[in-house]
Amino acid sequence: MTAKFSIEQTTWQGPKQGMLKALRQQVFIVEQSVPEYIEWDEYDDTAIHLLATDETGKAIGCARILLARGRVGRMGVLQAWRGHGVGMALLHEAIVICKQLGLTQLQLSSQTHAIQFYEKAGFVVTSDAYIDANIWHKDMVLKWA
Repeated sequence: MTAKFSIEQTTWQGPKQGMLKALRQQVFIVEQSVPEYIEWDEYDDTAIHLLATDETGKAIGCARILLARGRVGRMGVLQAWRGHGVGMALLHEAIVICKQLGLTQLQLSSQTHAIQFYEKAGFVVTSDAYIDANIWHKDMVLKWA
């Protein structure tokens, strides 16, 4: 049986901010021990936010797009929903939005354990490993023309 969910575009100032914050709190701060002072930054206010919800309207995944930087990040999916296509659907939606808005590439910082996930979407590694928020990462990029 296929899991049913939907993805919507929203803003940090909108009515879905509480859902976005709760999801990121669970995935990044609680599960991955990212310090709160790193998780919450000045980019949320101007970012395009994507929110995935289940059939009941519960937040199950999110991502944010920083158009000025050509970056997608803060991609997180609740543990119970991992492996059901939510992350890939969020990533594809981010790519579509960036293409529609005229970008020719999209960058991200992948936790090293997730590199294969992003490679499936066509991203390639562009850096050596480094530590960010106490987690190993590598930069990646997807280019199109």
